[in-house]
Amino acid sequence: MNVVVFSGTTEGRSFSRALAALGAAVTVCVATELGAEEQGRANGITVRTGRLDAEGMTALLRGAALCVDATHPYAAEATRNIRAAAAAAGVYHRLLRPASPLPAGSVVLADAARAVAYLADRPGRVLLATGAKELPAFAALDPARLYPRVLPTLAGIAACEAAGVPHRNILAMQGPFTKELNAALLHQFHIDYMVTKDGGAAGGFAEKAEAAAQCGVQLIVLRRPDDEGETADTILQRCRELL
Repeated sequence: MNVVVFSGTTEGRSFSRALAALGAAVTVCVATELGAEEQGRANGITVRTGRLDAEGMTALLRGAALCVDATHPYAAEATRNIRAAAAAAGVYHRLLRPASPLPAGSVVLADAARAVAYLADRPGRVLLATGAKELPAFAALDPARLYPRVLPTLAGIAACEAAGVPHRNILAMQGPFTKELNAALLHQFHIDYMVTKDGGAAGGFAEKAEAAAQCGVQLIVLRRPDDEGETADTILQRCRELL
């Protein structure tokens, strides 16, 4: 049985290995070389690197028994494209990452643009733990205020440079991070606001929230896109039935 997993997440890696252990032939699709590096090698798993357009997704899914979308909860466009490509064959399953309880006092906003509007007339330094893709929106703020935490890749650094962020403010690191490391960064750079997404337990959300509370930093959370899906156990049971 051939199963295609769109991954690049912690739970996607765990799920693909569990699926291969059942005896399925698993193709894992990741967007970047870093995603392929994190996926690693395992028996029964073939890793495909690079972004796919609709035609490429449709071709890849031809003949697949299942398509499992294990992309990030905030990768709404990717999920729409994968769902559409898999819809005709009726093989789509969404692996859903559980949401986190949001701490009291959190400022919850719809998107990066709203976060920028909120911060525009509030002075202070901002740690951006939202990923490089959100940086263009935050470029509307004074770049000297911004401390973006991005993946240690050329693309991550280039996004910071394009937003005009001073090099001394760039935190090129790969998470998830402990509460202690988050707190150390907030203290070291005298941060007043932390902007993040609810990446759940896999994304280290609780550790960020706890560090912000400990350091007296205002936590700003970009609201998750609406999503529906299933647990890994539920999808794996479906795979067992097909096998």
